[in-house]
Amino acid sequence: MTVSTADRAQVLTQALPYIKQYAGKTVVIKYGGNAMISDQLKSAVMEDIILLSTVGIKVILVHGGGPEINDVLVKLGKQPKFIGGLRYTDEETMEVVQMVLTGKVNKGLVQRLEQQGGTAVGLCGLDGGMIKAKKLQSALDLGLVGDITDVDVTLIHNCLDNGTIPVIASIAAGDKDGDVFNINADIAASRIAAALSAEKLVLMTDVRGLLRDKDDEDTLISVVHVSDVPSLKRNGTIRGGMIPKTDCCVEAVRRGVKRTHIIDGRIAHSILIEMLTDEGIGTMFL
Repeated sequence: MTVSTADRAQVLTQALPYIKQYAGKTVVIKYGGNAMISDQLKSAVMEDIILLSTVGIKVILVHGGGPEINDVLVKLGKQPKFIGGLRYTDEETMEVVQMVLTGKVNKGLVQRLEQQGGTAVGLCGLDGGMIKAKKLQSALDLGLVGDITDVDVTLIHNCLDNGTIPVIASIAAGDKDGDVFNINADIAASRIAAALSAEKLVLMTDVRGLLRDKDDEDTLISVVHVSDVPSLKRNGTIRGGMIPKTDCCVEAVRRGVKRTHIIDGRIAHSILIEMLTDEGIGTMFL
């Protein structure tokens, strides 16, 4: 498709008010799903982040890396274990999680950002005592999965003040020396956004957003007030894997983040469409 000069001018004109609105503000993006697997989508995400950073928006990228962890475990002859759809993390798995997230995935994202013209630094929750956690207490014993107890954003502020994009792997330090916990990346992004009093938290996933009918993507709910979430859970609109993502969004808003979003990472440049256009693309919680 050929885009005319007039169309390009219209796009830029539409984006300008949003660029002015968000300049100098902080946005936390949780990166995951198919957008981490497809090279084309990966490049589009990096371009979006660099553009936002270039126009003065302070961007923090928080990531997981489930498929990569599974691949390495299988290569090592260890079958990934899940309980109730959640990863069980024993000591051996935790070593792989730490190696893959802070090594291959994290440094790979930093390299992509640098190659596409950005300035980035790879971090994890262990650096600068950024994320502290204790063992998650739940009905399901998930092993070394952590429940965040504290977030120190000093190191993140230092990066942002230097014009650098922090890329953060979602692991955390425990109270005892040497303890390391696996942290759900959505939760890590939510707590980091709250600690930064961010303007926005954006969760990238593999669905359009919150749907009234899970089998019909045309039933997207564009805006949800957090006070409506309990009733949406009761009537089954929010269910399954959307419950923890919604909970992260609600928790972030209640902790002071102005707006949170669930967007479709399968769509190229979904971050820019959500942030810099009138239409938006996913579900916004406020």
